[in-house]
Amino acid sequence: MHFSIPDTQEFIDAAGNTYVGYNIHINGLFHCTVRYKQLYSLHEQLAKDLDMSLPSFPPKKFFPLTTNQQEERRLSLEKYIQAIGQNPGINNSGLLNGFLLNAQQETIGGPSDNELMDIFLMNGSKIAINVSTGDHSGGVLKKVYKHLKLPDQYHSYFALFIVAQDEANSVYLLRKLQDFESPFITNKHLHIIGSRVVLGKNYWDMEYDLRLMNNGVAMNLLYIQAIAEIQRGWILITDELKHQLIVLQKHAKKKEYLDIVRTSKYYGYIQFAPCFCDYPKPDSKVLVAIGRNELNLRILSDGEQYEEMFNVSQMRCWRITTLQNGLERGSEESDDFSLELSFEYLMAKNQLQWVTITSEQAILMSVCLQAMIDELISKTVGSNKTQEISQKSWTYVMRDGQSVTMGASSNEESEENKKGRCIKQSPKSEPIMKKLADRLSVVKIKKFNNVKSNASDKVQGRQTLEYDVMENNAFHMIGDDDL
Repeated sequence: MHFSIPDTQEFIDAAGNTYVGYNIHINGLFHCTVRYKQLYSLHEQLAKDLDMSLPSFPPKKFFPLTTNQQEERRLSLEKYIQAIGQNPGINNSGLLNGFLLNAQQETIGGPSDNELMDIFLMNGSKIAINVSTGDHSGGVLKKVYKHLKLPDQYHSYFALFIVAQDEANSVYLLRKLQDFESPFITNKHLHIIGSRVVLGKNYWDMEYDLRLMNNGVAMNLLYIQAIAEIQRGWILITDELKHQLIVLQKHAKKKEYLDIVRTSKYYGYIQFAPCFCDYPKPDSKVLVAIGRNELNLRILSDGEQYEEMFNVSQMRCWRITTLQNGLERGSEESDDFSLELSFEYLMAKNQLQWVTITSEQAILMSVCLQAMIDELISKTVGSNKTQEISQKSWTYVMRDGQSVTMGASSNEESEENKKGRCIKQSPKSEPIMKKLADRLSVVKIKKFNNVKSNASDKVQGRQTLEYDVMENNAFHMIGDDDL
């Protein structure tokens, strides 16, 4: 997970005292606002619940913090939570997921137990289900599976995604929904016209298709997604093949249809919007697709198009960088910013080279790379996808200091606790919350004490912020025969 705390906001508690809320963004999207003491409580419980060392937590202060000290604390908390985000043993824990889910629910104003939510299939048909704001993605998925009558052994092969449409009515993927968030809350507070929660495939290895095609419901979901991706131009087919597929679709020959589509170009890939890359030369316009254990670049040059493929196991590491352009220290906020995904690639034996892609979807690209590598390693070592879930009860500390005991492993709050609490926002926070919720797929850096700059950045008036470098655990699997 990519965590950041780009800025803060002030709140006033019931006693009239002012306190600081830290705005947490996850995978490029605003998620929640929490207090220092909430994160400190989480740290203490993680230390007790998990048998592993944790990064050091920013110390408490006994006197009111100055402006500089507040900024130092924000940076320290961001560094702490970024370290957690890169540790699978921590970020897959039920305790952390439960904390983030409750913090999201508290941020938007408290629980609601009877909401009607539409879950769409890739062909536009929808399933209406009743959810609560406390239902995480896994809980919502179970309700969808029950409606579809999908057997348990196929549940892990699908997930919920948020998709939207651009001004040209082209559909694009925003993000995969995780168990640390409520699909209902996340989608409702995006404030993006046409955003939808969609059920789609949750794996990269096409061999899993064969397993799913043994079940009618699972195969139908694959069939629906394949048709939709062809219609959107995500899967490339010839005119001759298109005619053949139309005939198969007309006669509902789903297996035969899938057998053909699975051999087509870009089947099993996620397609991204046009962007720019410094490979093979600076400012090259490219189309990025990720799938089949590679990052594929279609390079657009003088009306021609050619491809370059980068195998994910040959990426030694990668990082996300946020650039805010034309902004000097101390100046007003600017909307002129961009994201970069940079990866260090083993071009040949003993030859590593950095490749940088500039795209608003850079964080999504990074998430896709990590998921693909996790699946590759999982298959190689024979492990499974099951996340480690805490079997202990835990306590969620709210902003006002009230403690709520959560049930073991389920993250469910007791009915007594639900009845006894009512979460209210300060009126001061409401317009700020809408502003933050509108920030999609980008991390907007408001404060620059931790900004890294180089000489060229200073000349161009750019400020940059780099996330911690993501190491590729599959890199050691590369041998000389692979180069």
